[in-house]
Amino acid sequence: MGLNYLEANGEVKTTQHRRWNGKYFEIWHCRYLNQIPLRDQQPALLVNWCELKIHRESDAQLLYHNSWITNHFLTPHIVLDVCRAGRTRWRTENENHNILKNRGYHLEHNFGHGKQHLASVLLTLNLLAFLLHTVLGLVDERYQRIRVQRGTRKGFFQDILSLTKYLFFESWHHLLDFMLDDSVSLAVSNSS
Repeated sequence: MGLNYLEANGEVKTTQHRRWNGKYFEIWHCRYLNQIPLRDQQPALLVNWCELKIHRESDAQLLYHNSWITNHFLTPHIVLDVCRAGRTRWRTENENHNILKNRGYHLEHNFGHGKQHLASVLLTLNLLAFLLHTVLGLVDERYQRIRVQRGTRKGFFQDILSLTKYLFFESWHHLLDFMLDDSVSLAVSNSS
């Protein structure tokens, strides 16, 4: 049985909530259904499904629409919490994916074209770099100052590439000191 059939028979439950977002009122319209098969063929896993549509109250403009499945039994009291959690997780995942794809890490779908374990290795190295840069941003005062000076993460990576292509730095700290103060001494790398 499809969702349209169940909705036509009145089995899909709905709730509506009016919420203030700090600027204007929104209407959160939740639809949900418990124990719906994940696919039309058997065997099918039974899941609980919910959908959230958010409209601006003043003009009924659709601001957000998404749906999720969960193993939590949905009731009128819990469906809003499940939708809110799904919306928060979706936003977090999209923001992190955007950083990995567009902000200097070059995480692309073409990682799947490697032989044997190459795709997994490249993905792991990218995630490890993202983790290290995130930790550096939290704990390393020099790195924090450089990021403020240099701007975007992508620009920071381009600066590192340019500097390390032609200059030799004895350590990470030496590189950061050089970027913070151009008067730091350095050795030119042997290009032969």
